[in-house]
Amino acid sequence: MSSKKWAAIVCTGALAAGALAGCGGKDSAPAADGKGDNAPFPVSMALLQVGDIPNKGSEFEQAVEKYTHTKLDIQWIPQAAFDEKVNVMIASNEMPKIMKVNYVPATISAIQGGQFWEIGPLLKDYKNLSAQDAQYYENISVDGKIYGIPNFRDIGRAAIVYRKDWFDALGLKVPASLEDWYNVMKAIATKDPDKNGKDDTYGTVLFKKYNEGTQPVLTRIAVGLGGVNRWGVDNGKFTPEFLTPEYVDVMKLFRKLFAEKLINADFAAFDQSEADKMMDAGRVAMKLNGVANNGKSFQDRLVKIDPKGVLDVEPFAGPKGPRLAGEPGNFGFLAFPKSAVKTEAELKKVLSFLDQLMDTPMSMLQLRGIENKHYKHIGGGKTEMTDLTAFQREIKPYRDNMVNVEGYNVAPLKDTPLGDKGTEMTRDNGKYAVPNPALTLTSAMNTERGKDLDQMIWDAQTKYIMGQIDDAGWQAEVDKWRKAGGDKLIEEYEEAYALQSRK
Repeated sequence: MSSKKWAAIVCTGALAAGALAGCGGKDSAPAADGKGDNAPFPVSMALLQVGDIPNKGSEFEQAVEKYTHTKLDIQWIPQAAFDEKVNVMIASNEMPKIMKVNYVPATISAIQGGQFWEIGPLLKDYKNLSAQDAQYYENISVDGKIYGIPNFRDIGRAAIVYRKDWFDALGLKVPASLEDWYNVMKAIATKDPDKNGKDDTYGTVLFKKYNEGTQPVLTRIAVGLGGVNRWGVDNGKFTPEFLTPEYVDVMKLFRKLFAEKLINADFAAFDQSEADKMMDAGRVAMKLNGVANNGKSFQDRLVKIDPKGVLDVEPFAGPKGPRLAGEPGNFGFLAFPKSAVKTEAELKKVLSFLDQLMDTPMSMLQLRGIENKHYKHIGGGKTEMTDLTAFQREIKPYRDNMVNVEGYNVAPLKDTPLGDKGTEMTRDNGKYAVPNPALTLTSAMNTERGKDLDQMIWDAQTKYIMGQIDDAGWQAEVDKWRKAGGDKLIEEYEEAYALQSRK
C-alpha cells in the first residue's frame, strides 16, 4: 500500500502527531455502547492463552468494563492449538466479535472470502488507533486493504547486544563493513579478551535456525550493509535476498569464518538457547538475533558470572549509518467477523472499545497493571514495578493480546541506563527499518510450498558456510529452488505487487 493510499484512509497529521486536528476527527471515540441507554455493550473475544488463564471477571476485566462501559466475554485458546482452533472457528463461521488471528494463509483466504470486515476507511475516526505508524497496518494488509488492528510490536528493534568491555580492551568498534565484521570476529576469537589464557571466546555463535523467523542473523547483517529484507523489489521485479550481492557476501564471510574456526563448528545442531547460555557465561561477544531491550537482561545475568562485564546495544549499520531489517510489527491482529458483528454501526462500537483501550488509563492498566499492586508512581513522571511476578500472571495475558504500545499514553518505567537506551532505541529506530516488500503479497505457490522452498535454501546456505558445497554447488541448489517453484513464486509476487500497486 502506498503512503498516498494510507493518507486517504488516515490523516497524515494524525499519524505524525497523534491527533486528528484538521482530519474531521473527534477528541475521543464514540461511547462504546453507541446508544443513550445504560446497558453495557457486550464484547466477545477469542484470544491466545499466554501463561495461565486469568480468572473470569478478574480485577483487570472489571476495570476495563467500567472504563469502556462494556461486558467482556473472553475465550482463551491454548498456544499449541491456536492456529488449528482458529481455522475450525473460521470454517464453521462461529466466531466472537473480536477474533485474534495470525497472518497465515487460512486467515488471508477467509478475509478474501468476505468473512471479515474491512476497517481501513473507518480508522480516521479513532484518535488512538489512527495515531499509530502506517507501517503497522500495512504489515497486516490483505490485497492493499486493512481488516484488523495489530497486536502492536516494535518494527525497528533489531540490535547488536555486545561486550563493550571486550571491544574497548581490544580497540574495536561495532562493525559497519564486511571487513569490520571479519576483523572483529577474528580479534575476539584470537586475542583473549577475557584474559584467561585460552582461545575459548567467539565474536558470535550461530545456531541451527540462524536464518529463520523474524530475526535472521545473515539478513540483519546484509540489510545493515545496504541489502534487502528477505526480498528486494526494483521496478516491480522481485529478487530473493540470497541472490543479492550483499547477502552472498555475508554468506561468504561466514564461510571464511567457519573455515578459520572463528565460529562454532557445531552450529548446524546447536540450539539458540545454548547460544544464549554461552553469552551469559562470558564466552561470546555479540548476540546478533537480539533486540535492543535484550541488553539489560543479558547484563543482569552476565554480572553474576563476571562482575566487571559490561554490555551495550547498538543498531546494525553500514557506511551510511543505521539500517535495520524491519520486523512484522505485530503479534497477530484483531479481526472482526461479519457473522458476529452484524452491522457497520456495531463494528464502530467495537472499534470504539479498542480505541478506548489506548487511552491513558487503559494503557497504564495493560502495560503497568494496577497501581499500588503491580506498580507505583515514583516521581519525575516515572513508574516502578512493585510485583512483576503478579503482573506476569494477572496482567500479561491481556497485555499480549489487546491493543497497546509501549511509550504511547503510558508513564515510563524507572530503569537502568542500559534499559533506558534499549527502550529508546526500540521506540525510535523504526525510521531505520527496511520493510520486506513481499510480507503481505498473496501467492498460491507460497501457500502451497513456501516452507519447503525456504528450507531448501536454508539447508543449502548451511552446506555452503560449512564448506560442503562450493560456488558451483551453491548455484546448483539455487537452480533446484527455481525449478521446484522458486521462479513461480517470484512470478506470483510480481503479479500480486503489480495488482496491489494499481489499487
